[in-house]
Amino acid sequence: GPGPCVPRRVVPPGAPLTLRSPRRNDLLSSGFWAASAGAVRAPLGATAEPPARCVCYGLGRFSCCPAARHQLAFLLLLLEELGVPPGRCSVFDPAFSPQEAAALVELGLRLLPDNEEGKHGIEGSATLFYMVHCGKALYNNLLWRNWSPGALSKMVIVGNSFKGIEERLLSRILERDYSYIAKVLKGTEEVALPAHPQYLDTFNDTSIHWFPLQKLKELSPEVWDCVEEPTYQECEIIRKGERAEQHGPAAAES
Repeated sequence: GPGPCVPRRVVPPGAPLTLRSPRRNDLLSSGFWAASAGAVRAPLGATAEPPARCVCYGLGRFSCCPAARHQLAFLLLLLEELGVPPGRCSVFDPAFSPQEAAALVELGLRLLPDNEEGKHGIEGSATLFYMVHCGKALYNNLLWRNWSPGALSKMVIVGNSFKGIEERLLSRILERDYSYIAKVLKGTEEVALPAHPQYLDTFNDTSIHWFPLQKLKELSPEVWDCVEEPTYQECEIIRKGERAEQHGPAAAES
């Protein structure tokens, strides 16, 4: 999701939310989508299996936030490019209003009923995870839930640059709090989305990540031994059972 957004238009409670083209034409006419499509195709030209389904976390309040609308438009273009039907794309953000949830269903997308905290098992299906500007714990939880070469090699993650996370965090904190991100770095291929003046805040620090089976097999065997569920001293994601407003306005996307 985006960072903190200044609402431009507030939908009154109970009013139906009409989604004008969610900024799709902007992405196409600006050239951003054409420039990004190469990065999107990179894992498919490599060894990754084409995704059969998609999971989207942390999209944010797209009814009142232009950046979130652009991210939604990019998701829809991505599904089209990869040939994934909208009905095979599951979406969750605890910040969604009832109107936003209804609008997503109208677009043909599926709503995940529960907050999985990112712990979504792919169960053998090649899966694209669309997680723009999500909290580090979500990526770490996702990796933990699928912690085997067989599962990781079937995943593509569109989200915050893992290289960027590594550069910004002290290595001892990365290894202590986000150990699965730390351990997978050497098994990761990453291509950054191109910088574009119109979308500097919307897609900054966003990369496509995938995990070639051969690279994963080259990691030391003990990397796969520890499968302890992550816990966090300070957690920047919304936990199961918490409401978005308990974390402040940017919580769902932090």
